[in-house]
Amino acid sequence: MSAISEFIKENRKKAGLTQEEFALRSGLGLRFVRELEQGKETVRMDKVNKALAMFGAEAVPGRMYK
Repeated sequence: MSAISEFIKENRKKAGLTQEEFALRSGLGLRFVRELEQGKETVRMDKVNKALAMFGAEAVPGRMYK
């Protein structure tokens, strides 16, 4: 989840959005955005994809890399 968390946080900042602004624009709750950026591992994938869609991306099944 850390790669997604970093991607969201980095792109949100590049877009010049606060967490609050991002939450409003994406239709997600502020608490969810905060937890996502902090790397919480138990988040709903539909919401993760809603956040990723703001940057033209989505989470898809794939191999785990360590």
